[in-house]
Amino acid sequence: MLNRLFGKPKQETNALATLDKLNETLEMLEKKEKVLMKKVADEVERAKEFTRAKNKTAAIRCLKRKKLYEQQIEHLGNFQLRIHDQMIMLEGAKATTETVDALRTAASTMKAMQKATNIDDVDKTMDEINEQTESMKQITEALATPIGAAADFDEDELEAELEELEGSQLEEELLTPAPRVPSAPVRPQPKKERVDEHEDELAELQREMAL
Repeated sequence: MLNRLFGKPKQETNALATLDKLNETLEMLEKKEKVLMKKVADEVERAKEFTRAKNKTAAIRCLKRKKLYEQQIEHLGNFQLRIHDQMIMLEGAKATTETVDALRTAASTMKAMQKATNIDDVDKTMDEINEQTESMKQITEALATPIGAAADFDEDELEAELEELEGSQLEEELLTPAPRVPSAPVRPQPKKERVDEHEDELAELQREMAL
C-alpha cells in the first residue's frame, strides 16, 4: 500500500528531475519578466518624448503597449507563484516519501530482529542457563564434600578436642614465670680527687699565713 501511495525509488528520481525542470522554468520566467519590465520602462520614456513633442496619439500608443507589457508581467508573476507552489508541494511529498521509506526500513529491521529472537527462544535460553547454573552448583558441592577417611570424622569431637587444646595452652602460659628483667648497671661515682687537692692547698696556705 505504501508503494502505491508514495512510489518507489524510481519515482524519487523522477521527483528530482521534476524539481530541476521547475527550477529551469522559473529561471526562464524571471528572465522574461526582466525583459518585459525593461520594455515597460522604454515605452514610458517614449511616451514622455512624444508628450514633449506634442504628439498625443503616439504617446497614447506607447502607454497602451506599456499596459500590455504590464499584463504579461502580471501573468508571468502568477506563473511563478504556481511553480513555487508546485515545488513546495513536490519537495514536501519527497520528504514524506523519504520519511515513510526510512520508517518502512526500520519496521522491516525490527521485524527481522524479533523473528530472530522470539519469546520462545528467550525462554528456552534462560532455562538452559538456569540448568547449567544448577548443574555447576551441584558439581561444586560434590567436589567440596569430604571423601574417604575424612568423611568419617566427627565434627563435634574435633571441636571439643580443639577447645581442650586451647585450655591446656592457656594453663601453661599462666604457670610459666615471667622472665626477670636485668637491672641497669650502677655507674661508680667519680672520686673527688681534685676537690681534696684544693682543700689541702688552702689549709697549707692558711698555716703559712699564721706564721
